[in-house]
Amino acid sequence: MKKQKLSTRYVAVCAMFVAIAFVAVLIGKIIPNVAGFLSYEPKDAIVVIAAFIFGPLTCVLVSVFTSLIEMFTISGTGVYGLLMNVVSTCAFAVPAAAVYKRMRTQKGAVIGLAAGVLTMAVMMLAWNYVITPFYMGVPRSVVAGMLATVFLPFNLVKGGLNAAITLLIYKPIVNALRRAGLVETGGGKGSFKLGFTLAALAVLVTFVLLLLVLTGVL
Repeated sequence: MKKQKLSTRYVAVCAMFVAIAFVAVLIGKIIPNVAGFLSYEPKDAIVVIAAFIFGPLTCVLVSVFTSLIEMFTISGTGVYGLLMNVVSTCAFAVPAAAVYKRMRTQKGAVIGLAAGVLTMAVMMLAWNYVITPFYMGVPRSVVAGMLATVFLPFNLVKGGLNAAITLLIYKPIVNALRRAGLVETGGGKGSFKLGFTLAALAVLVTFVLLLLVLTGVL
């Protein structure tokens, strides 16, 4: 009975994270694209928080369902967009959650998120080189010329933004879920202090400015 109750609660919380992640996708649509086709979406911050709470495999579930909803509703990139969304999100969230699972501290969160940003940036170079020519309809040589000048800076800025957002909203979300009895009490050691929050805000502002530069706003 207890196992069934926990399973039901897990499904309910995951569904909630999918809904919030999709709202984050919609919010991302108001942000100008980079190079005319690369769009920043803050959903990865929501997905990685789910992974911090329940483990790395949860991010795969939340990412897949969010990307499926996006594909069938507002996306124009079809299966290619679905594939790239899932790979990008999981490349960011899985390493971050794997590190945090072993080191449930502020330091572990920072190290994990940094590992996620670097992993995602490197992996997306390879995946964009292979996949982008198919859905953009351009020669692979054109995409190769964009790897260092477009895709790498975009994914580093995207990852940095989502890492900073995660550090700012993780504790408030977890505390709210605990008060609602939706997740277990305990977990990470310590609280996110004022200095840590200010540092995360400074990182967020920095990457927001970089994103505005990439989109041509600044």
